[in-house]
Amino acid sequence: MLRWIRRHLVVLAGLLTLAYLTLPNVVVLVFSFNRPDGRFNYTWQRFSLDAWKDPCGVPDLCGALTLSLQLAVWATLGATALGTMIAFALVRYRFRARGAVNALIFLPMSMPEVVMAASLLTLFLNMGAELGFWTVLIAHVMFCLSFVVVAVKARVTSMDPRLEEAARDLYAGPVQTFLRVTLPIAAPGIAAGALLAFALSFDDFIITNFTAGSTVTFPMFVWGSAQRGTPVQINVVGTAMSVVAVLAVVAGHLLTARRKRTGRHQ
Repeated sequence: MLRWIRRHLVVLAGLLTLAYLTLPNVVVLVFSFNRPDGRFNYTWQRFSLDAWKDPCGVPDLCGALTLSLQLAVWATLGATALGTMIAFALVRYRFRARGAVNALIFLPMSMPEVVMAASLLTLFLNMGAELGFWTVLIAHVMFCLSFVVVAVKARVTSMDPRLEEAARDLYAGPVQTFLRVTLPIAAPGIAAGALLAFALSFDDFIITNFTAGSTVTFPMFVWGSAQRGTPVQINVVGTAMSVVAVLAVVAGHLLTARRKRTGRHQ
């Protein structure tokens, strides 16, 4: 028995870690089918599909969810576009203060969120900006930018420059070289940065709470509802998002495996 455990110790540790990480999602899934007697959905009472039949039955829940999705989409687009250009500039070009820019990129990743949130709030108040959707969007783009730059930069650094040189030798123009060679190679890094930016933006609470004003996003709605009673619909939304995330990961793995098989056949 001990010999078998030693041989499979790494696998067992991985399975236990995966179970530990998945346990909260399982609890959310189970309690999405609960029908509590009181306001709080913390104790199992009886099985019910009422929350799944009417996920928007709680006032303002779907409005907050829609707002969070809009913020996440726009923040992802802005951070991905700016972060991709910054990553290419840092890898491909030499300019003054390049080292300082590289160091500054990591500041939002290492700085406590509450410090960044207070700094952004001070900036917006000194500028006389009205707190709301646009201040939240600017803040989200700002802290998501660093994660996109790091993801894209790692991909661009590993690119073989001889591929682009070969494309130019075959009389491809700069635009054609970028679209046919550079962009497809950098696409996995860009996609990883975009997915990370979307998840961070949608999930953020601290920075959003400081810069939102009267705007209520989904994380803020969850925090507020926890003070006066947690509706079962929150578990429904959390379960649906977990399922979508898992399906996206599975689809990505299937596409990657299909491309590898296609490449081997060719």
